[in-house]
Amino acid sequence: MSFSTIELHPTLLKGVDDLGFTAPTPIQSDAIPPALKGRDLLACAATGSGKTAAFLLPILHRLVDLPRGTTRALVLAPTRELALQLLEDLRALARHTGIKAAAVHGGVGMGPQVKAFRRGVDVIVATPGRLLDHFQHGHSPLSGLKYLVLDEADRMLDMGFLPDIRRVLRHVPRPKQTLFFSATMPPPIEVLTREILRNPVRISLQRKAAPAAGISQALYPVPRTLKGALLVEFLKGGHIHDALVFTRTKHRADRLCKLLVRNGIAAERIHGNRSQAQRTKALAGFKAGKYRVLVATDIAARGIDVEALGHVVNFDVPAVPEDYIHRVGRTGRAELTGDAITLVAPEEESDVRQIERAVGSKIPRVRLDGFSYTTGGGEAPTEVPLTKRITTIRARNRARKDERRRRAA
Repeated sequence: MSFSTIELHPTLLKGVDDLGFTAPTPIQSDAIPPALKGRDLLACAATGSGKTAAFLLPILHRLVDLPRGTTRALVLAPTRELALQLLEDLRALARHTGIKAAAVHGGVGMGPQVKAFRRGVDVIVATPGRLLDHFQHGHSPLSGLKYLVLDEADRMLDMGFLPDIRRVLRHVPRPKQTLFFSATMPPPIEVLTREILRNPVRISLQRKAAPAAGISQALYPVPRTLKGALLVEFLKGGHIHDALVFTRTKHRADRLCKLLVRNGIAAERIHGNRSQAQRTKALAGFKAGKYRVLVATDIAARGIDVEALGHVVNFDVPAVPEDYIHRVGRTGRAELTGDAITLVAPEEESDVRQIERAVGSKIPRVRLDGFSYTTGGGEAPTEVPLTKRITTIRARNRARKDERRRRAA
């Protein structure tokens, strides 16, 4: 099958052609035809399989010939990064259609978002929390809503957004069509689908969650104190050119980024303590090649779509197998290939076993030739112990109070 055989609007086919897409991925082949017929969808497929175009193209097809000035489609996404990525993808697909869209998310001012609601842009891509903020202020009645998409629904469950989603659904008219996409389908999500979908077409390309077929996975056992040195060796030794690197905590991401920069490696970080402007700038710099490494917490496990990203590195093993799947799914996207490297300390082996049970296979264990696994090179630790961090914070706060007292005197 080719895109030309799918009965999409000619302006959309032109956008697809501009992007260099010739043949739809399996999820697109299965999802687009029934969606074009107006059926609700319940789709479960691997991260990186092409789900975004699978739900955007049918909605854009229905909107393209309608009058402008009314918001008729709402796409809910769990994170700011994913909302912005979806908006970017939508604009690329709709570039010849005249369809307008806007992203609604936290971390930025509400003013431009209020204007988008008032103009009635055709599609709103929103995170649940910020959308509810607008509902509370009366900015976004969405009375003309016809089409609803829930993307990465399982991640919204992980982030505690399920009550917010139900509140959003109470604020909007019952959609004419709902498209429900998720990488995994845990029981609470299945309950939600029964509440909101009407006789859906069910599409499941895999029985259990697993990384995409094009991803080569490897585990590198290494003492926790040598993880930073091993990552530096990967990068300086030419084994990895660029990488999205995941850490367990925000503090650890900051310290790892500093370690990489001290070793002459262009790196930036993205996590919840950074402003939206900082996060957007870091991601844009990574995509543009300004930085070889983007260090991230799981806030970025979904929503980062970097063309032909070669490597994902789990600097820390995630405690939840689904997080592993979504992290490594940032590479090997759209049927390309990529490498997923996980650095495993001895105390993380139990988490690895959970991941292997979840994906249904053993992940190869590898050693990097020429790297000394017994010396640490004197590098600073990538995470300060909690007690030491608390002591530092308290000391800083006492110093600030003393300074205020001195000035008051």
